[in-house]
Amino acid sequence: MIHVISEKRKKSLLSLEKRHLTIRDERMIRTLKIQDRVLCSARDFLSKEGFLQIQAPVMGPATDPGLRGAKHAIVDFYGKPMRLMGSMLLHKQMAMSALGKIFAFSPCIRFEDEETKETGRHLVEFYQLDLEAKGYDYEKIMDLGERLVVHVIKYVRKHCKEELEFLGRKLGIPKLPFKKLTHEQAVDICRELGFDISYGEEIPWEAEKALSEYIGEFFWVRDYPTGSRGFYDKIDPEDPKKLRDFDLFYPEGYGEAISGSERETELEIVKMKMRKAGVETKGYEWYFEMLKFGTPESAGFGIGIERLTRFICGLDFIWEAAPFPKVAGVVSP
Repeated sequence: MIHVISEKRKKSLLSLEKRHLTIRDERMIRTLKIQDRVLCSARDFLSKEGFLQIQAPVMGPATDPGLRGAKHAIVDFYGKPMRLMGSMLLHKQMAMSALGKIFAFSPCIRFEDEETKETGRHLVEFYQLDLEAKGYDYEKIMDLGERLVVHVIKYVRKHCKEELEFLGRKLGIPKLPFKKLTHEQAVDICRELGFDISYGEEIPWEAEKALSEYIGEFFWVRDYPTGSRGFYDKIDPEDPKKLRDFDLFYPEGYGEAISGSERETELEIVKMKMRKAGVETKGYEWYFEMLKFGTPESAGFGIGIERLTRFICGLDFIWEAAPFPKVAGVVSP
């Protein structure tokens, strides 16, 4: 974790308080035009792949508890607590069970620790392209994910030449297929790079950044150890010590791009994993009933829109990739 905020970062953070004026900056205008093309190209790609776009939920009695240290935002809903979506992961399964292949541009709220503004890659409020596909395994959904990323980059290169030139961004087209590492292999590399991290946990942010710089191309990290991630990530039936899940990483130190998995569908396995993780089950009653009724096998992922925009535009900080950014501890319009 970075402990000293650079002058450049301080200046950028201060500009957020004047977003009603700084949104007029030409760099911001060019960035938002590119972001528009990112959204259009992603929607077009998924439509051609047979996905249906749905409206994302904003609140619910339960949301994804696996927010890597961030806290949920809870509001009073006519005398009952409702959580603003940290991720629509559980709701994706619900919609998939009816429609098969779905996606949404989902708003997410996560109260991050104030120290996360030092990373340059965390927002309290952000948008995520969330998708879920009935009958997909994690190999098939990873294939979809890398083809989606390449499609978006090709589209932006073709339609946003002036904007990329203005931003000074030389954007290469990644080669398919992307490199794949197991979680154990990724940890080995991080340890060689000087990070004292365990094989039984997720890779910390600073190690992610170093790994992203070291590999130098898009790459997947797959097969995280059982217990290291959410109760919804499927345990590999061929090796119960690992999960059928994955993350995609950007090159150039930009870190995580996509996170996803095959999903658990057995109610008793889900409850067991929640107990082990200490997850409070209140609010999940509808989810349990859905699983008990029967939920199709599926896989899915989420990709942050602002992080994708940041990478494509070559921006220093993620709040430069959002029109109305909310950063931990910074009050902005």
